[in-house]
Amino acid sequence: MPSPLATHNKSWVPLYLALGVVWGCSFIFIKLGLEFLTPFGVAFGRCALGAITLLIALKVMGLQLPRERSTWRHLWVVSLLLNVIPGILFAVAETEVTSILAGIINAVTPLMTMLAIMIAFRDEKLHFHQVIGLILGFIGVLIVLGAWNGLGTSPWWAIGALLLAVACYGISFPYSRRNVLPLNLKPEVMAATQLVAATVTLLPFYLFDGIAEDNYRIGPVLGMLGLGIFGSGFAYIWNFKIMSAAGSAIASSVTFVTPVVAVIVGIIFWGENITWNEPVGGLVVLLSAAIAQGRIKALNRS
Repeated sequence: MPSPLATHNKSWVPLYLALGVVWGCSFIFIKLGLEFLTPFGVAFGRCALGAITLLIALKVMGLQLPRERSTWRHLWVVSLLLNVIPGILFAVAETEVTSILAGIINAVTPLMTMLAIMIAFRDEKLHFHQVIGLILGFIGVLIVLGAWNGLGTSPWWAIGALLLAVACYGISFPYSRRNVLPLNLKPEVMAATQLVAATVTLLPFYLFDGIAEDNYRIGPVLGMLGLGIFGSGFAYIWNFKIMSAAGSAIASSVTFVTPVVAVIVGIIFWGENITWNEPVGGLVVLLSAAIAQGRIKALNRS
């Protein structure tokens, strides 16, 4: 149940917007990182840089990582769902698809969150607006992919990787709400622990095959720094704060912002092309997420 802050205090809104911008830029940062790192290297690098950033923040704030094994276990699960699996899958997919398409597919996250909540994380009956939202969301994804043309130039496995990554995101929000937030840890401690767990998990993969090319140009290096320090560092502190204040469904809806940012950044800074069906399908996905979350009152009946 959302805290009273969700009703009486809108202090989470600036963090929400900042998170949308940072995560919207993450898709272009991944593209830059892939210029000298493998997908394993990108996933490890962003987590390691984020972990270092937050460990420094904990030191400055006089905070420590938790010692309880159960706490580490829950946050390790979150790290798998938010960092390890999606980190690898998004990077693998972006070797074949545009950052714009990756950003738009990421907008399915609120629907995946709603589906996870309905199936595994609450004992409530399915509501009419949720069914409509999920069906419309599926249609939106088909429009984004241009299903009438097959998958176009995007390999089926790359699309599958993106959707699996987004499914992990969707599960992570209600899982965190149920199992991590009740621990009453500081957001900085939760985020740092999560990233340390992810870094340790990804280290063997990085050592196995992490560097694609020993060519460290300033642009790709800065992209990885931005991806790690902000996209996988401070962003997770903001994510936990938003979740605590406004709930998992609201927190996951930050993907209302990320596809817009991803499209703008992809066109301006990467010169990527966009077809008409991608933004149209993206808008359908966003509309479906709003319906599923009960934001359109006319459809709010059981």
